[in-house]
Amino acid sequence: MAAGIREKQTVALKRMLNFNVPPVKNSTGEPVWKVLIYDRFGQDIISPLLSVKELRDMGITLHLLLHSDRDAIPDVPAVYFVMPTEENIDRMCQDLRNQLYESYYLNFISAISRSKLEDIANAAIGANAVTQVAKVFDQYLNFITLEDDMFVLCNQNKELVSYRAINRPDITDTEMETIMDTIVDSLFCFFVTLGAIPIIRCSRGTAAEMVAVKLDKKLRENLRDARNSLFTGDTLGAGQFSFQRPLLVLVDRNIDLATPLHHTWTYQALVHDVLDFHLNRVNLEESTGMESSPAGARPKKKNKKSYDLTASDKFWQKHKGSPFPEVAESVQQELESYRAQEDEVKRLKSIMGIEGEDEGAISMLSDNTAKLTSAVSSLPELLEKKRLIDLHTNVATAVLEHIKSRKLDVYFEYEEKIMSKSTLDKSLLDMISDPDAGTPEDKMRLFLIYYISSAQAPSEIDLEQYKKALMDAGCNLAPLSYIKQWKAFTKMASAPTSYGNTTPKPLGLFSRVMNTGSQFVMEGVKNLVLKQQNLPVTRILDNLMEMKSNPETDDYRYFDPKMLRGSDSSVPRNKNPFQEAIVFVVGGGNYIEYQNLIDYIKGKQGKHVLYGCSELFNATQFIKQLSQLGQK
Repeated sequence: MAAGIREKQTVALKRMLNFNVPPVKNSTGEPVWKVLIYDRFGQDIISPLLSVKELRDMGITLHLLLHSDRDAIPDVPAVYFVMPTEENIDRMCQDLRNQLYESYYLNFISAISRSKLEDIANAAIGANAVTQVAKVFDQYLNFITLEDDMFVLCNQNKELVSYRAINRPDITDTEMETIMDTIVDSLFCFFVTLGAIPIIRCSRGTAAEMVAVKLDKKLRENLRDARNSLFTGDTLGAGQFSFQRPLLVLVDRNIDLATPLHHTWTYQALVHDVLDFHLNRVNLEESTGMESSPAGARPKKKNKKSYDLTASDKFWQKHKGSPFPEVAESVQQELESYRAQEDEVKRLKSIMGIEGEDEGAISMLSDNTAKLTSAVSSLPELLEKKRLIDLHTNVATAVLEHIKSRKLDVYFEYEEKIMSKSTLDKSLLDMISDPDAGTPEDKMRLFLIYYISSAQAPSEIDLEQYKKALMDAGCNLAPLSYIKQWKAFTKMASAPTSYGNTTPKPLGLFSRVMNTGSQFVMEGVKNLVLKQQNLPVTRILDNLMEMKSNPETDDYRYFDPKMLRGSDSSVPRNKNPFQEAIVFVVGGGNYIEYQNLIDYIKGKQGKHVLYGCSELFNATQFIKQLSQLGQK
């Protein structure tokens, strides 16, 4: 997979916006001006990949939601990018009848059924607009790419495929089928875009297994239908592939419920945990100082700001996986180097104001003109640098406020110790009853991790004590009742997962960063350094990718959609280690696991891994789902 999934999906989108012809690189002419009409699904797919400026370069003058009030623009072609749902189709037929645009290029995010196509055809005939419907395409782009190596299935209606939806005790078979079909449809689109047929492995008796069976069947059927197969020469043979096929590991969220609750210490995962970070955009509330307002005055309104953390943001790409203290230090360094450059420009300006005609001044002038020219030419670069520094200063400061007010460093270190079964320096009860440490939710997360990770569940008497302490701290105990059922159930099924046995090493407090004029006042925050330890998901991948024998993964089922007869076996035919793998978590994923996989694969030469999940949640959202399950 020389090309990451982000690039492939972007190329596919650009081709679609160019009326489904690959864009010509060196054409100097103006692009054809056109309108883009999308629904919420289409918007979520496009927004992390293409900026408004890029859309404009592709000739998109207007981009509008399908279900908004749109005026007729009779001399412009319209490109539609929508899901093939009843209401969307009705609205498109209405557009045809109202003759809103010059011509219509209909692109469906996921495959459209025959009957719905006929509806559109009838509407076109009725509206006398058959000649205007230029093209109808199935795009197979029903997934959202967030990183070169990370994707999620959906953002709209994500509660339909959430952890809670899959694990509801009262779920009917038909509801489960619908959820699985939704997940499989998106995964199918993902492999069409990737242009590869994977070899599928999954654990038995889980939702992941249902997904595997359906996906295998869907890929198999598409391959059999040679005339309409989506995996034929032109998409496959574009030379992006090594001869080896990728491995798809389908994992169920239930194998590891502790990680999504874990407090984290790397930049991207922290931003997702404590701020409102969504489809690569972070929304911050900036408080405009209270102190200055006189007594009795209303507090000032908070400004909302949003920042995009994108692939082109070099600082983000470099540091999103770094421990937070390192990030703070790097922001500081960037700031200092920027100030130095700025001072240089100011100095040159003052020299340029030299009076007098003496020789020295003239030679100095010509010398400095060259310098000034280069300084001016680097201005755009400087401004961009300044923008990124400001952005990360704001984001990192917001994160730091949470770390300090909730003592997240203490939680992180304590949870790592619990998960790695090392000795605890302070009793759990003390942590829970400490009024200064964290929010009620932080305490609940800590206790759930302890409960999930302990081999022996605490005795009833102890549990009552903990419950009382949690209640006193203001916690909602609903998630615990669900985790209790879950633990009783998994105990019958398997042994508890282990999380390796390393703990973070504190490097003493932040003395070094704090010396002079730093933006970040980190006093009292522990400078913890991460040690690489594989989380359960990464361990499973390692076993399957490297073909290691391990009781944890030996009975994983093996599917090969290219085999003529599907054989149900857990014996892999292919004995070679894989070079490329996709890990997909059914029931939701998080940035902690993603980061863990990325760190793991860095140590493996020439190997690639992609992380996908049915939805991306942070601990707050996950706890909410658990408490809904616990209230039943």
